[in-house]
Amino acid sequence: MERRTAQPALLEAQGLSVGYEGRAVVSGVSLAVAPGQVVTLIGPNGTGKSTILRTMAGQLPPLAGRTLVTGTDLRRLPLRERSRQLAVILTDRVEAELLTCADIVEMGRYPYTGRMGVATAADRQKVRDAMRLLRVWDLRDHDFMRLSDGQRQRVLLARAVCQEPRVLLLDEPTSHLDVRYQVELLEVLRHLAHHDGLGVLMALHELPLARRVSDWLVCVKDGKIVRQGTPDEVFVPEVIDDLYDLVPGTYDALTGDVALGEGIAMPSTGEGFHA
Repeated sequence: MERRTAQPALLEAQGLSVGYEGRAVVSGVSLAVAPGQVVTLIGPNGTGKSTILRTMAGQLPPLAGRTLVTGTDLRRLPLRERSRQLAVILTDRVEAELLTCADIVEMGRYPYTGRMGVATAADRQKVRDAMRLLRVWDLRDHDFMRLSDGQRQRVLLARAVCQEPRVLLLDEPTSHLDVRYQVELLEVLRHLAHHDGLGVLMALHELPLARRVSDWLVCVKDGKIVRQGTPDEVFVPEVIDDLYDLVPGTYDALTGDVALGEGIAMPSTGEGFHA
């Protein structure tokens, strides 16, 4: 199903093939992110969701096709302008020795500061606002490298918000977060999209969270996009069972649960699991 939206796309993939060293991981990717919409990539691990994000963020060159940012080919955008349009949080570990959390978040203002990179009072207010939104203001003077993984994730999202992009790209943003902060983070993303008009493109593996936060789902499997649609269209047993190679009827659309012991073929006697 193709997506129909009355608003021009902030971010769009047109016939994109993505991969490494000339070898395609996913081909024929066409998707769009409009203002105020949360678009989520779902599918089995290792199917290329992260590679799609990296390519659409400009970190990997496309093997075919193109990525458009507000109608302009991403490759034609100067780096500073690209940073004003897109903020990216991927799974790479950030190394930031001797920097406080406030220092990290302030980096989000670099696309707007002058050549000397000096933050103004207005820039510092943006830092405070972003950190308060993500509930990390109390960590402002803490050494970033001494934080837990979950705290770092929230600080990095505050940096992305402080960047004031038009589109956020995130790879598994709820990783390392406990349930409370998973829910809070996704509520922040929905607020940024629905209230402030940002576009959000992310990959999630937690299906209940993806169902709750997303306006549009893109299903990735076997090197291609196999389906796109609203949560009501995607989160039905026949689609989820097929996407994850589950036994038919394993996924319960009402509860979002997967029946244990019925969804996969277990090893025969004598071929069990070993410590």
